Amino acid sequence: MKSLLKYTFAFFIIATTLTFTSCSSDDDTATTVDELAGITKFQEFSNDTHTIELYSKEGNLEQGFNEIYIRIKDKATGNYEKNAAITWTPMMHMSMMNHSCPKSEVVQKTPNGTLYSGYIVFQMAQNATEYWDLKIDYTINGTAYTTTSEIDVPASAKRKVTSFTGTDGVKYIIAYAAPSQPKVAVNDIVLGVWKMQDMMHFPIVDGYKVKIDPRMPSMGNHSSPNNVDATQTALGELYKGKLSLTMTGYWKINLQLLNAEGDVLKGEAITDTVTESSLFVEIEF
Repeated sequence: MKSLLKYTFAFFIIATTLTFTSCSSDDDTATTVDELAGITKFQEFSNDTHTIELYSKEGNLEQGFNEIYIRIKDKATGNYEKNAAITWTPMMHMSMMNHSCPKSEVVQKTPNGTLYSGYIVFQMAQNATEYWDLKIDYTINGTAYTTTSEIDVPASAKRKVTSFTGTDGVKYIIAYAAPSQPKVAVNDIVLGVWKMQDMMHFPIVDGYKVKIDPRMPSMGNHSSPNNVDATQTALGELYKGKLSLTMTGYWKINLQLLNAEGDVLKGEAITDTVTESSLFVEIEF
C-alpha cells in the first residue's frame, strides 16, 4: 500500500507540473504584442537587400505633424530586422531650392521589436511641380544601407502647421500634434515649436511658452474655460497644455509664442476688437 501511495503521489506532482507549464506557455502566447495594431501601411520602397515599409495611424501623410512607423524586411529571408540603427532625411524639392523640415530621431518602439518610429513635420504641401522625398539611412550589424523614395504629402484640410518670422528675426515653425481625435472635454494638447537654423536643420526650441485661446467663429467667437498654455516638461520635448472644447464644430486655436523672457514673438491676444490671432491652427470635429 505504501508503494502504491508513493507512485500515486509522484504521478500527481508530474501531472501538476505539466499542467502549469502548459498554462504558462498559453499565457505567453496570449500576451504577444501585435506591433501593427492601430497603424496602417501606406508605402513601401526598397534597395537590393531590403524592403522599407512605412506606416501611420491615418494610413497616409499630410502637411503638418506626422508620426511615422518603419519596418525593414530582409528580401532573402522575409524576416524583419530587429537591430537596425536608422536615420532619415525628408527633402522638399522646389523649383529654386531644396530644404528639409523638423524631424525627430528614429527609435525602436520595443526591445527586440521590428517597429521603429519618429515624427516628421512637413511645413508645406506638395504641388504640381514641387515634391517631397524621404531618404532612409540605416546600419545593421555594421553594414550601412540607404534608399530614397518620393512620398505623397498633400495639403491638410485644416491648418495644422504654420511658418513665420518672429519679432526676434528668427524663422519658426509651430505644428499641432494632438489630440488627433478631439472630444467635447478638456483635451491634452500637444504642439511643437522649432526654429530654422538653416535649410537642413530645424532644432526644437526650448524654454518658450505657447499661449492658447480656442474660439468658435461661427458661435459669436466664444472661448472655453480651463485652458492651460503649452509648455515643456523637459528640454527637447514637445509642448503640452490643456485644450477645452465645449461643443463639436470648427475651432480656431489662436496662439501666441512667448520666449523665455515672456516677450511675444508672434500672435495677438483676443479682445473685443481683435477677433483672431495672426498665429493659429484649426480643428473641426
